[in-house]
Amino acid sequence: MNSADIRQSFLDFFREKEHRIVDSAPVVPHDDPTLLFTNAGMNQFKDVFLDLGTREYTRAADTQKCIRVSGKHNDLEEVGRDTYHHTFFEMLGNWSFGDYYKREAISWAWELLTEVWKLPKDRLHATVFEDDDEAFALWTELTDIAPAHVHRFGAKDNFWEMGETGPCGPCSEIHIDMTENGDGAALVNAGVPEVMEIWNLVFIQYNRDENGVLHDLPKKHIDTGMGFERICAVLQGKKSNYDTDVFMPVIRRIAEITGTPYEGEQEMVSMRVIADHVRMLTFSIADGAIPGSEGRGYVLRRILRRAARFGRNLGMRDPFLWKVVETLCATMGEAFPEIVENRHVVEKVIRAEEESFNATLDRGLEIFEEIVANTKASGVDIIDGADVFKLYDTFGFPLDLTNLLAEENGLRIDGGRFDELLAEQKERSRAVTKKNIVFPTAGGSGAIQLDLLDGAAPASEFTGYEGFTAEATVTGLKEIGDQLFILLDRTPFYAESGGQVSDQGTLVWNGVPATVDGLIKADGGIIHAVHATDAFRPQLGDSVIAEVDVRTRRDTMRNHTATHLLHAALRTVLGTHVQQAGSLVDPDHLRFDFSHYEKVNDEQITAIEALVNEKILEGIPVQQHRAIPFDDAKTMGALMFFGDKYGDTVNVLQVSDFSMEFCGGTHVRNTAEIGLLKITSEASVASGTRRIEAVTGRGVARYIEDMHEQLAERRRHESALHEEIKRLEKEVSKLSVEQGASQIDSILAGAEEWNGSHIAVARMQAGDADQLKGIGDVLREKLKSGVGLLADVVDGKVLLVCVVTDDLVAKGIKAGTIVGTIAKKLGGGGGGRPHMATAGAKDTESLDAVLAEAPAIIRETAAS
Repeated sequence: MNSADIRQSFLDFFREKEHRIVDSAPVVPHDDPTLLFTNAGMNQFKDVFLDLGTREYTRAADTQKCIRVSGKHNDLEEVGRDTYHHTFFEMLGNWSFGDYYKREAISWAWELLTEVWKLPKDRLHATVFEDDDEAFALWTELTDIAPAHVHRFGAKDNFWEMGETGPCGPCSEIHIDMTENGDGAALVNAGVPEVMEIWNLVFIQYNRDENGVLHDLPKKHIDTGMGFERICAVLQGKKSNYDTDVFMPVIRRIAEITGTPYEGEQEMVSMRVIADHVRMLTFSIADGAIPGSEGRGYVLRRILRRAARFGRNLGMRDPFLWKVVETLCATMGEAFPEIVENRHVVEKVIRAEEESFNATLDRGLEIFEEIVANTKASGVDIIDGADVFKLYDTFGFPLDLTNLLAEENGLRIDGGRFDELLAEQKERSRAVTKKNIVFPTAGGSGAIQLDLLDGAAPASEFTGYEGFTAEATVTGLKEIGDQLFILLDRTPFYAESGGQVSDQGTLVWNGVPATVDGLIKADGGIIHAVHATDAFRPQLGDSVIAEVDVRTRRDTMRNHTATHLLHAALRTVLGTHVQQAGSLVDPDHLRFDFSHYEKVNDEQITAIEALVNEKILEGIPVQQHRAIPFDDAKTMGALMFFGDKYGDTVNVLQVSDFSMEFCGGTHVRNTAEIGLLKITSEASVASGTRRIEAVTGRGVARYIEDMHEQLAERRRHESALHEEIKRLEKEVSKLSVEQGASQIDSILAGAEEWNGSHIAVARMQAGDADQLKGIGDVLREKLKSGVGLLADVVDGKVLLVCVVTDDLVAKGIKAGTIVGTIAKKLGGGGGGRPHMATAGAKDTESLDAVLAEAPAIIRETAAS
């Protein structure tokens, strides 16, 4: 059987047993920030086992893509050297959620292995947990396995647990004896390839509590896992997984590219490692991961650089790994079409990383040879941690790559000293000076402590979501030099966090204002730094007025919400591999760093900018879900990434179904308040990391002013710049939506009452249909209950927008009917949705007269 047949026969077998065949979950678990990669088939059913979710089926089977490169499953050093360890592998599995249990799991496993796949029964062994008499008895009752081939083992080998607490239970493993004479019973669970585990049947029947006590679960589950590559080797009669048709097409392609035969220990190990690593890289990138400097991204970078180093053993100095992807897609693309769909992205990412690393690899290897020579000359067998760190910091050598090179030279590395130097570097990068203000710290540690302030209370209530001013009480105080540090029981001031800069503003005491020079969070409190004067010296318990500068805060809010729209647009245009790598949001502009493998071209920039501005002009309400349970945020679909730290309660920013992310910053209430976004620059800041800078609102106006100044200075480019300014001025005209919205109150003031509702009719100067609709959205929201009709004349034609509130729509009043009736009187027509509809007409001269009749027409149309 070839590998595709084996995979399909497994799924067909369980389909006949009434299992739902489900798709593999992505290897990048986007909804679980605690997990680097999907490492087992049960990951996608974790919520079911924890009794947090359900499925519409009780039986399932699949082939799950898995990656294991860290933690207790880290066998990276064995990959390619032995016959059966891999970073990426498939796990065939079947599950029961409170349906069948041990009896069916055991009998079906035996049936598939011995009756369908015809494995020799005398070569199979089963293990059970030492206390699981039920499973032991079932093996001899339900199957014709030799009784002597059923073995009992302890918890280390035969008891499965999800974690220190939670669902768990005994398991039964099936091993195959590959020894020459079939006498390997003593080698079961010895961890040798001659007697190898091929299937693990887990019986989830207990829940372990915080005290380690086991309790019976109300429902018992089955969770099985079979290594696909291993069973392929068994069924194809191969001694190594790498000799099966799962790997050999890829290995042959590597041999073809490198011009090196697949023979000789070094060559064979190198090709096996490369084949394995290309598989891992292809599937992880296709599922949205991308090489980077930390977390999941750094794992990919490590694996890719490790593969590139093994390529040197085959004489490869130019990028070549990316050329292997096509062959992998040809062999596995039918089972996993996502790698075919994303092939070109995968190839570009791998090639870009190869090119970046190759630039330093050769020089780094030269330095390494010098380090080896010096180490051996000094009579020691340990490479100094400082040298290891130099290779990491200067030449991009991951720690495990240097360790591999050291082992090849009979040396070890001082990993402890490396860790110390890495920690010191990270601490230096975190040291940020805040406006030269020396905040009170403990013993020079750099940590701000509230208890160093006289009378300090434990926390400050942040009121800045609701307003810009607050009356507060001084609960903490400290004077250092000419700086006064004040802790308030409540404050509207936002202290720098999450990329958003601190607010500006004043504290007022006894009518005397003092400018806030800086802010910092400490132990839940917000410390305000002001300049001490004779006129401004509040005492503990005194009342002060905290006033945030409204203009700068609003500009910051525009930029912050726009940053979230930008992130969503980047993921839409460039791909879901895009992940935030840093940001800065201040009143003047926004800066957004993100993972991406190549320059964002002009066409993509235009598409990204257009998508953001489309969402701005739609006037979408911005929702801030504050202090909600973390699990609720996950259920909502909030975007999260591995390595990010989340508390039990979180804040989530939602812009309709376009963007939903964790964020505790301050934001506009409607996207229309942003006005417009203009991307001003795009550049690289590190390998695999790009940076976009942009402006919004007033910043766009300033940007246009700057363009005018440049135009005056560079007359030779007058024509090109003039066209750009005209384009921008046309876009800025769309800001009239906000201006039109400001007229809503006066429109409402003139609205006619009608059966407890209102009819509002007005002629506007919006500029185009989209702007008129945007104003209509605002009018509809503020009407509460009623019908609104807005009109404008653009390019000699009448534009009409009618809006109807939900309560009247429910009564059968439709905007399309109303606007169509009115448009007919002007020689036109139109329609739309019940709550909003548009129309056009030619008779501009009759517009005012028809608008005067509009309330009566609306009442008459509604009555009919």
